Amino acid sequence: MSAPLRLLLVDDQPLLLQGFAMILSTEADLQVVGQVTDGRQAVAAVGELRPDVILMDVQMPVLDGIEATRQIVAEHPEVRVVILTTFDRDDYLFDALEAGASGFLLKNADADDLVDAIRAAAEGHALLAPEVTMRVIARMTPGAGGGTPGPSSPPDDDALPQLTSREREVLRMVSRGLSNAEIAAEAFVSEATVKTHVSNVLAKLGVRDRVQAVVAAYDSGLVRPGCEDDPPS
Repeated sequence: MSAPLRLLLVDDQPLLLQGFAMILSTEADLQVVGQVTDGRQAVAAVGELRPDVILMDVQMPVLDGIEATRQIVAEHPEVRVVILTTFDRDDYLFDALEAGASGFLLKNADADDLVDAIRAAAEGHALLAPEVTMRVIARMTPGAGGGTPGPSSPPDDDALPQLTSREREVLRMVSRGLSNAEIAAEAFVSEATVKTHVSNVLAKLGVRDRVQAVVAAYDSGLVRPGCEDDPPS
């Protein structure tokens, strides 16, 4: 049996920290190795505790979660950071992505979603809620202006030529926020095959996780706002 995933919890609300720790301690494959209450403590704790995944709050005293994520990812690129956030501040999502976060989780998510997000992040397959993904991408798409995208041109089927047609199809489905299991069902292949395709996409694009792969899909024109559900060619 492999060693449990080592988790560092970062939040300035002690009750939330205790609640997360209680939930996660019931999972045999997860181990909470530390709990800290600000970003500076988180940066210092990473070197000592060697976590695999960090659950990071955004608004904290001393050092906020965005800057803490930036410093941690720069010094420890193997560590995955999942940002704890809400929908009310799109700039947090955008800044966290720029800082190197591997995923986003709402604080009102249920226990199963919390556990799934941690496991997925550790594997480099961060779960992306479609609502979160689209709001972040809208900020990063030229002309979006952070608001609701207007009419868009069709996706570019020749984008990202280093990818096979099947890999482009899988990347489009990733951009819609689908999990590996959902992609497998839609593409009529096994989940193991999907994992292989996703791994190949990440390697060919030179990105560390699904969040950055989605950004690359939009930047290249493979996926465009308002065209996420277009069938692949």
